[in-house]
Amino acid sequence: MTHVVTCFLRHRTAILLGRRSDAVGTYTGRWAGISGYVEGDPADAERDARREIREETGRDDATLVRAGDPVEIQDSDREWTVHPFLFETEDREVTPNEEIAAHKWVSPPAIRDRETVPGLWDAYAAVGPTVETVAGDRTHGSAWLSVRALEVLRDRAAVADDDAAVATVARDLRDARPSMAAVANRVNRVMREAERTVVAIRDRAAEAVEAALDADAEAAARAAERCGESVATLSRSGTVRATLERARPSVLIGESRPAREGTEVADALAVAGLDVTLTTDAALPSELAARTPDAVLVGADAVLADGSVVNKVGTRSLALAAARAGVPVYVAAAADTVRPDERFHGEDGDATDLYDGAAPVSVANPIFDRTPADLVTGVVTERGVLDGEGVRSVAAEHEANAKWDERRD
Repeated sequence: MTHVVTCFLRHRTAILLGRRSDAVGTYTGRWAGISGYVEGDPADAERDARREIREETGRDDATLVRAGDPVEIQDSDREWTVHPFLFETEDREVTPNEEIAAHKWVSPPAIRDRETVPGLWDAYAAVGPTVETVAGDRTHGSAWLSVRALEVLRDRAAVADDDAAVATVARDLRDARPSMAAVANRVNRVMREAERTVVAIRDRAAEAVEAALDADAEAAARAAERCGESVATLSRSGTVRATLERARPSVLIGESRPAREGTEVADALAVAGLDVTLTTDAALPSELAARTPDAVLVGADAVLADGSVVNKVGTRSLALAAARAGVPVYVAAAADTVRPDERFHGEDGDATDLYDGAAPVSVANPIFDRTPADLVTGVVTERGVLDGEGVRSVAAEHEANAKWDERRD
């Protein structure tokens, strides 16, 4: 059995395909991911994956998103064990070597419309987003996961036999992360607006995922105008990080236990040249009082219809400290984070993160908390700053979109 790696580079929602040149020994002229032989232990195939990316694209800065389970491919008398990998890049600049005759960034379903090496779609499916990865992700924020959910809908529509099968996937995605409003809202919009055919749903989801990325970026741009020279924050909101990288204030950030996402954000911001101070979650309110930043900036997993904000636990105490110090609190999030109701859907972390002893100790380890609307100065979205009436108006839109499941076409 011959072991090979197949790497998919992703930028925004597109992946890189290369057409194999005459310089390769197999499947000349067919489209593929970045691929090559595993030269050492297959258990260490990531090393070969990074080598192939460097050699075939000239990049050494791609970030690993996921390594998939090996895919067994039988092609006539050839047998391949494909080790699939998904990497992310900040842009689409590549310098192909002689093994790639042409290259193109495409939406993943385009794999099915091209003459490819055997099993390329199966290799992508092994690393592409799924309902399970959306439901189980405890690292990324609402905006990032909502984009992945739309990709799941797009990819499943590309292979589904009928729209009923896609609707089942949409329901599963809608219910996967009840605390993260953007996931359900963005899926609901696609299903409300698309005709009930698999092609229409696939194409509308592909459009929606690009629109979602644009909305998140515009929300960040508008929020950057309100940062001032110093900001306090916590958690790992992609929208907040984009805001800070744009505005470049000095940053006070909490570590965000238990996953400590704040540490990763602090590291990235510092590498980007920002003045960053990392502190513990418990110390964040007192550090805010001592430093009195120009603003508190947080993301939102949901903005409820009453204007209250659901976000990583610790947001409420940070907002209370800000109110005491007279520091404005802004929420940077796309309008799709608004829930059509006022229900607070919490999630709990692993109890053993706090206590794994034998005594009968009850453990409360919430991941999210709810910050009342009167502690929030403004919700900054791609549509501008939403006041109470604006939030209710957006909530009504999302409520209408959520009724797609009542259709009986």
